Amino acid sequence: MSGTTTAAARRRRETGAGANRWVVLVVLCVSLLLVAVDATVLHVAVPAVSEDLTPGAIELLWIVDIYPLVCASLLILFGTLGDRVGRRRVLLLGYALFGVASAIAALADSAQVLIAARALLGVGGAMIMPATLSILRQVFPARRERALAIGVWSAVAAVGAAVGPLLGGFLLEHFWWGSVFLINIPLMLVSLPVGRLLLPESKGERDGPWDVVGALMAAAGLFGVVLGVKRLGGGEDPLSVFTVVPLLAGAGLLVAFVRRQRRRRHPLVDLTMFSRPAFSTSVGCIVLAMLALVGLELIAAQYLQLVLGLSPLETGLRLVPLTVAAMAAGLAGAKMLQRFGPRTMVCSGFCLTAAAVVTLTAMGAEDNAPLLLTGFVMLGFGLEVTLFGAYESMLSEAPPEQAGGAAAIGETSYQLGAGIGIALLGSVMNAAYAPGLASVHGVPPGDVAAAGHSLGEAYEVAARLGGGSGEALRVAARHAFVHGLHVTLLVSAGLLLLGAVMALRLPRVMECAEPSPSRAGVPGPREASGAPVRVGGG
Repeated sequence: MSGTTTAAARRRRETGAGANRWVVLVVLCVSLLLVAVDATVLHVAVPAVSEDLTPGAIELLWIVDIYPLVCASLLILFGTLGDRVGRRRVLLLGYALFGVASAIAALADSAQVLIAARALLGVGGAMIMPATLSILRQVFPARRERALAIGVWSAVAAVGAAVGPLLGGFLLEHFWWGSVFLINIPLMLVSLPVGRLLLPESKGERDGPWDVVGALMAAAGLFGVVLGVKRLGGGEDPLSVFTVVPLLAGAGLLVAFVRRQRRRRHPLVDLTMFSRPAFSTSVGCIVLAMLALVGLELIAAQYLQLVLGLSPLETGLRLVPLTVAAMAAGLAGAKMLQRFGPRTMVCSGFCLTAAAVVTLTAMGAEDNAPLLLTGFVMLGFGLEVTLFGAYESMLSEAPPEQAGGAAAIGETSYQLGAGIGIALLGSVMNAAYAPGLASVHGVPPGDVAAAGHSLGEAYEVAARLGGGSGEALRVAARHAFVHGLHVTLLVSAGLLLLGAVMALRLPRVMECAEPSPSRAGVPGPREASGAPVRVGGG
C-alpha cells in the first residue's frame, strides 16, 4: 500500500498535479515575460546605443535584428532537444545563458560585442520559449485547465511585448542604455533556483537518436528564410543577392529537411501532425494573424509619432488599451473556448480584428483619440482571442511526447508570420505612399525620390528645403502616409477575413478528456481513442 502511495505522489509531482501546478505556471510566465520584454525593449534605446557605440548602418541593423533572427532559427532545434533530454533542463540552461548574455550586452563597449551578446540572448530565448509551452502542456494534462493556463500565458506574452518600450523609455530617462539589459539578471538569478526546485522534468517517450543533422538543417534553413524576409521588410532590393540567396538557400534547406523527416524512422519532427486538420489549421491561423497585424504595429507607431506628433512615451500610453484588452481576452479565453468551441472562437476573433482594422481606416491627419481607443481595444481583444484559440487547439492536438516540437512549430509560425507581415505590408505601404509625393511643386526629383522612402526622410528633406516648398512637401507627405495607411489597413482586413475562412476547418466543439492516472502526461483511454466530451459549439 505504501509503495502505491509513493508512486502516486511521484506521478503527481511529475505532472504538476495539485495546487503546485499553478505555482509552476507563475514561474513559466515570469520567464516568458522576460523574453517578450527583451524582444521590444531595445527599440527605444537605439538612438542612445547609436550615440554611444557609433555603429555603422549595417551594424545597427544587426543589433536590432539578430535577437529575433537567431531566436526564430533555433526554436525547432531546442524544442525537439527538450523532448529528448528534458524540457526543464533546456529551460534552466536557457535561464543561465539569458542572464550571462544580458550582462555582456549591458557592459558592451563596441557594436560587435553587443551584436554577439544579442545573438546569445536569441539562443537563450529559443531555449526558453518552446520549453515554457511544452512544460505547460505536461503540467496541465486536462484540457479545460490547460486552456485557462494558456490564456494566462498568452496574456503575459501580450503584456511583455507592450511593456518593453515603456520600460525601456523609463530606464533611459534615469539610467544609461545598458540598464535595459541589466533588469534581466536579478530575475534570472531568482528564476534559476526556483525553477530547479519547482518545475517538473518531462521528456517525450520516443525511441531512436536525436537527428542532429536535421536539427542543424532546420536552424540554417529558418535562418536564411527569416533573414531574407527581414531584408524585404527593411525595404531592401528584392532582387539583391543578399536577399535572394538567403531566401533560396533557406527554402532549399527546409525542403530538404522535410524530405529527410519523411524518410527517417525516428524523425526529429513528426510531420504527420500536419495531417490533422486542427493542427495544420491552427498553425496557418497563427501565421495569418501575425502576417496581417505585426506590420501594422510598426506603421501605427509611425502614425502616432510622425503624423500626430506624439512622443515615444505618449505613443506607448496610447497603445496601453490594446494591451489591456489583450490581457482581458487571454484571461477570459478558457471560458469562451468551452462555451463556443475552437471554430467559432477563432473565426470570431479574426472577424472582430478585421472590423477593428476597418474602423481604423477612419484615422486622418488629425488626432481622433476616441476612434483610436475603440479601434485599439477591438484590435487587442480580437487578436488575443484568435491567437489563444489557435495556440490552444494546436497544442492540444499534438501528442504529449511531441509537446516541445509542437510548441516550437507554433512559435516559429508566429515569428515567420511576423516577418512576412512586415515585408508584405511594408511593401504595400510604400507602394501606396510614394506616388502621393510626385506632384509636389518646387521639389527637385532627387528630393522627391528621397522623401518617397519614408515619412521620416520626407520630414528631413522638407526641413532642409525650408520655405514654401518644404512645407508643401511636409503636408503632402503626411497626407500620402495616411492614404498609404488606409490601403494597408484594407489589405490587412482582407488577410484577416481569409483567416476567418480558414478557421472554419477547426473543430466545432472543444474535445475534453481527463488524462489517465496511470502515467504522467500520457492520454487516458477516452483521449487516446478520440472519444470527445462535447463542450460548447451549440
